[in-house]
Amino acid sequence: MIKRSFDLLLLLFGLFLASACTMTIGGPSRLPDPPAPTAIPLSEPAVSLAGVPGRSISLPPGFEISVFADGLDDPRMMNLDSDGHIYVAERGAGRILRLTDGDSDGRADQIEIVAEGLKAPSSLAFYQDGSLYVGETNQVLRFPPLAGGETFSQPEVIVPDLPGGGHNTRAVLFSPDYSTLYVSIGSSCNVCEETDPRRAAIMRYDPDGSAGRLFAKGLRNAVGITMRPGVDELWATNNGRDFLGDDLPPETIYLVQDGKDYGWPSCHSGRIIDPDLGSETSCQGIEDPLVEMQAHTAPLGLEFYSGDQFPEEYRGDLFVGLHGSWNRSSPVGYKIVRIPLDGDTTGPVEDFAAGWLEGGSSWGRPVDVLTGPEGSLYVSDDAGGRIYRISYHGN
Repeated sequence: MIKRSFDLLLLLFGLFLASACTMTIGGPSRLPDPPAPTAIPLSEPAVSLAGVPGRSISLPPGFEISVFADGLDDPRMMNLDSDGHIYVAERGAGRILRLTDGDSDGRADQIEIVAEGLKAPSSLAFYQDGSLYVGETNQVLRFPPLAGGETFSQPEVIVPDLPGGGHNTRAVLFSPDYSTLYVSIGSSCNVCEETDPRRAAIMRYDPDGSAGRLFAKGLRNAVGITMRPGVDELWATNNGRDFLGDDLPPETIYLVQDGKDYGWPSCHSGRIIDPDLGSETSCQGIEDPLVEMQAHTAPLGLEFYSGDQFPEEYRGDLFVGLHGSWNRSSPVGYKIVRIPLDGDTTGPVEDFAAGWLEGGSSWGRPVDVLTGPEGSLYVSDDAGGRIYRISYHGN
């Protein structure tokens, strides 16, 4: 009888603990049911990847993929100069590279080092005078151009003393009129109360690094930022927190506006109260995302397709590099997705280029996407050390 009563007490205590673990601080709200994955998978057969024997990538009909450059050390964000040359931040080697396809055969025939000795550079941007701005882990550098614009003088520190550690990529981007330099700074942790307001935020500066102020907060890790052409809108990918299970919270894309709060660390996706740091009011006044995607896919670079090589229905659409999961029971991501746009309306997320994940293991991790001068879409892969070129040749 005593043992039976003791077992009953243990059962009741266990139920109490299970209930308490799902409650948010300050209220009875529970985590919502996980959303269904939103990416529509491709049903087309895989296309052999030129330059990588034995590998293939699934693409919509009429598209082809090849290696534009390989042998790189952790290539991250890319950009174009005014002459249409592709530049990439080679984070592992601490360099900025210029990739030139002189004979227009779809393969870089010259790789030049334009800056080196840098501290884990992850992004770059060009000012209207041709100056090259580079985001290091703890500062932003400016390389003034020399005669001809293809070489640069010694750098000057434009934005010093950025907080280091934690999520340490620093995205740099100019507004279309070049009046504003945006710098994205990730959080120092998975989920915590930051002491430095510049963390989990996007800062804005004048091009000379002065007049720095907080532009938007509550973005845990906005690795990718870009301007939507023609409408002066700042869009950002955002990586959600870990350790809430396989499917929460969703990864997000935001239209980032001055002075707005996007929720982290207490509210995720505008509607999910954090079970560790949230309260009943945490999601009040928080901005909603424009797009939600499968948790842990790690969206990084994003690009509005601005070329005319792809069919009409692709032009102006948003393409996003999903770097892939590291702490999920079944891996997800490792692909490029397309988000159709019709004015201000976003369509369902759909796979565009998939195949870097095979049988639960990956052989590449897409990072950034860039519209090339001839209209192809370029993709950086930091794990494989490659830049890919996706082009359209018709059905």
